[in-house]
Amino acid sequence: MATELNKTTFKSEIIDAKANALVDFYAPWCGPCRMMGPIIDSLAAKFPNAKIVKVNIDESPEIAEAYNVSVIPTLVFFKGGEAVNTQVGVVAEAELAKQIQEML
Repeated sequence: MATELNKTTFKSEIIDAKANALVDFYAPWCGPCRMMGPIIDSLAAKFPNAKIVKVNIDESPEIAEAYNVSVIPTLVFFKGGEAVNTQVGVVAEAELAKQIQEML
């Protein structure tokens, strides 16, 4: 299951750690986000060595704003703690798995 980060943990886990990561920006009330939830959790289970996390935009709006998240779900890939790729909307698990393998 993907770990949920907030303002404090996001900075330490992603930015300060210079992590390679997939961050799912979501909200619990969002239908497409609920579709992505099981996909994100499945990927976290399949790739235990990858950092796959979630950020609830209602609870951490400052993080969403910092990465220009205006539509959810938004998936942001980080490399070395820097955002390098953004995808908006529901994305197939196979496509994300391919991108995660390239990230590792």
